[in-house]
Amino acid sequence: MVGLAAPAEAATSATATFSKPSDWGSGFEGRWTVKNTGTTTLSSWTVEWDFPAGTTVTSAWDADVTGSANHWTGKNKTWNGTLAPGASVTFGFNGTGSGSPSGCKLNGASCDGGPSVPGDALPSAPGTPTASNITNTAVTLNWSAATDDKGIKNYDVFRNGTKVATVTGTSYTNTGLTAGTDYSYTVQARDTIDQVGPVSGARAVRTTGGSTDPGTPGTGSKIKLGYFTEWGVYDRNYHVKNIVSSGSASKITHINYSFGNVTGGKCVMGDAYAATDKAYTADQAVDGVADTWDQPLRGNFNQLRKLKAANPNIKVLWSFGGWTWSGGFTDAVKNPTAFAQSCYDLIEDPRWADVFDGIDLDWEYPNSCGLSCDASGPNAFKNMMQAMRAKFGPNYLVTAAVTADGSAGGKIEQTDYAGAAQYMNWFNVMTYDFFGSFNAAGPTAPHSPLTSYTGIPQQGFTSADAIAKFKAQGVPAAKLLLGIGFYGRGWTGVTQAAPGGTATGAAPGTYEAGIEDYKVLKNTCPPTGTIAGTSYSKCGSNWWSYDTPATVAGKMAWAKQQGLGGAFFWDFTGDTANGELVTAISNGLQ
Repeated sequence: MVGLAAPAEAATSATATFSKPSDWGSGFEGRWTVKNTGTTTLSSWTVEWDFPAGTTVTSAWDADVTGSANHWTGKNKTWNGTLAPGASVTFGFNGTGSGSPSGCKLNGASCDGGPSVPGDALPSAPGTPTASNITNTAVTLNWSAATDDKGIKNYDVFRNGTKVATVTGTSYTNTGLTAGTDYSYTVQARDTIDQVGPVSGARAVRTTGGSTDPGTPGTGSKIKLGYFTEWGVYDRNYHVKNIVSSGSASKITHINYSFGNVTGGKCVMGDAYAATDKAYTADQAVDGVADTWDQPLRGNFNQLRKLKAANPNIKVLWSFGGWTWSGGFTDAVKNPTAFAQSCYDLIEDPRWADVFDGIDLDWEYPNSCGLSCDASGPNAFKNMMQAMRAKFGPNYLVTAAVTADGSAGGKIEQTDYAGAAQYMNWFNVMTYDFFGSFNAAGPTAPHSPLTSYTGIPQQGFTSADAIAKFKAQGVPAAKLLLGIGFYGRGWTGVTQAAPGGTATGAAPGTYEAGIEDYKVLKNTCPPTGTIAGTSYSKCGSNWWSYDTPATVAGKMAWAKQQGLGGAFFWDFTGDTANGELVTAISNGLQ
């Protein structure tokens, strides 16, 4: 292994310390922090360690992590290898198992900067905290002490994976909490040279008061949410009744009605005719009863009301923004309180207030670029969600569709999603559209890869990387939903069957070049292979990637293993008449 310098020099110039900021039972998040403690600049770094059998790394960020048997190595990226004196850098990973690292080396020498390997032992894990004196806004935690060969200096206390306090004793009272809210607490010890040991077991706490709404993840059932598009009632001829006739109504828990517009600093109607005025005949209606000319509410809203009457398990949220209408958020969040009031006034209009159980805000993307660019700052999204929760109260669902850009320095890192999470029920992580014919020449790649693979065009553009990034930021796993696209993305002019081929442009599609529904592709271009947890196909010179019931089943198993709150999909119109993909999601989340 090539290090920056000889071991004797490296031993006195840098340290590497390990922490485990979160543990969700079946796995954990680990972090290594490399610090230059010398007087000269480091130009590269390599951290090595051993895990016991059964503990492995599954994904990593901000370093190239590889393993052989039980030995693991993390090497700097091209952009974070240089460390000035006193500077530090952190890289992280998700792992499975319960073991702790041992035998740590940094550039071939001891990770604690001493002359021996492995150096000063890490502290042990503190005992799992106990919880007492739980109120609407506070909880007292106690834990048994950790041990260390040189002594314990203090303890870091983590709430939902984010450090909230450092204390010298073995108890802590956390105040300022929200009533009726689920929290998870862990504790980690520091020794006298600030080495951190393994994190304790997690203690779940629910504050008293508030809402016990079963629509919130974490109460035992998984969220199964589908987007219903307002414009789908036209060319696509897909209506609320189709949710029933396909058998999907009994297999979902939530519907996002999309989209309302965001303009002039307010929530406003999208297509008022489709939403509230379009007249339905008896054969088109959910209950077989035709609309009359003088009834106060028709259109999709009235059909959703009928759907909920027959299926009380379903909750409906009104989604605002989306790709086309996200530009309005920049002005709206300049006064988040007024924006929240406008949304409340629209959704709670007496003509349709009973239809909706929540609001979903699809901002693509805060403090970053989508169809247009936004520079509202990292706190704008959090401030918006805080205002929404304050206005709508504890019993209303407040959610958002969010980026899945897990790349280093990417969109997830531009916004305080963890700060917003405390006010929200969940995030719809849009784990699709990573690759497509918007890059007309290719290379061909699956648009919704679950994991990375050799030759992927952009590191970090996978579901696993996105979920890991949100968890690392401090968003609870139970507030993350995995996204499934009910469509494929494709290229034409392709000669190579495997991913990575060149192309000449977008493959033809029914409604848009480069995009086609699953219900079409399953017959016109059946899968010829799978990669990264999703399928691909080549038929003639066209190359497509899309999810099938089999790949959806695999993704649902992964979502459960990760402790996610469930899954969502875009959108109902891409599924078969008998709801194959909805069925796969429902069965996979049982």
